[in-house]
Amino acid sequence: MAYATPQPAIALPSSITFESIRLDTKPTACLECSKVQGAGHSGYNNILVVFLNGLLAPQSFWLPVMALMLRRLQIVESGIDNDVSRPQMLAYDRYGQGRTIDRDPGDEGKEEGYGHDTLDVVHDLHQLIGQAMRDSNNQSKRIMFVANSIGCAIARLYAQEYPGTLAGMLLLDSIMANSDFVSIFPDPDSPDFDPGSLPQDVTPEMLCETRRKFREVFHPSVKNPEGLDRRNLSALLPDADKPRLDQGFGGKAPLVTVVGHDPEWFAKESLQGSMETPISITMNYTNPTWHRYNQGLTKLTSPEKASGPIIAKDCGHFIQRDNPMFVADLACSMLENIAKDA
Repeated sequence: MAYATPQPAIALPSSITFESIRLDTKPTACLECSKVQGAGHSGYNNILVVFLNGLLAPQSFWLPVMALMLRRLQIVESGIDNDVSRPQMLAYDRYGQGRTIDRDPGDEGKEEGYGHDTLDVVHDLHQLIGQAMRDSNNQSKRIMFVANSIGCAIARLYAQEYPGTLAGMLLLDSIMANSDFVSIFPDPDSPDFDPGSLPQDVTPEMLCETRRKFREVFHPSVKNPEGLDRRNLSALLPDADKPRLDQGFGGKAPLVTVVGHDPEWFAKESLQGSMETPISITMNYTNPTWHRYNQGLTKLTSPEKASGPIIAKDCGHFIQRDNPMFVADLACSMLENIAKDA
């Protein structure tokens, strides 16, 4: 994306380590992971924070967030690194993504580009979490997801597949899982299309061109480098506001914080990016649709456990890249609330 604020370099603490993990069921391939071991005796050390990537933002985008979270926890707890209480953390690149160069062994023999779906990713993630926690004395850690884009859909599906595990979700500009990303825009070729209903700065030609580009790039049938098949995602998650996630860790409803991009910033980013989407198209169609979806996400949990939609000022789709401090602050606030609810 061309429209982004340069971020200062953030030194990574030694508590962030890097490891290659082979799933027991897929021993021929490695997943590249970034890990932080839990420490201390407060309410944080029995929480596992898992960072979930989108399609285009690998785990490296989370490293500044992890570093800033550790720095804040260190200051809040004691100011002495060896005495700080911190959660266990895990970020990783899925097969064929980022530093994970190995392909998903389960894709062998399947059509190229359509090897595995989001449920397969969820099952792999469950194995990864189990293996990453083998060196932990507490096998019932409360899971907190910090997710971006399609990672938000993976977090929701994980909570559905493995009820009783989730304590909280921080959803950063979630993918609109029930959308084909084309129907957002009116179809000038439809028999009931009314040109008179268009905003003053939107033309039928602009709509046709935008629909064409979005169909070629964002439609769920479009293949991606990691071979993640999105064609059934709308069937898996047909609604933003359900199914509700009432059965979180300990039978309690999980915390859910929903964050959306800055509409004006995203519009400029979309214009200057490879799609060259006109600002009027983004402001009149994409942003309102996305905001309604985010409003639905806040209804996944009990009202008192929901926050948002919060607008990430001066941030586009990759909020963790554009403002890692903002994300770290929200994540630490959720950590505090999870610890209090123990």
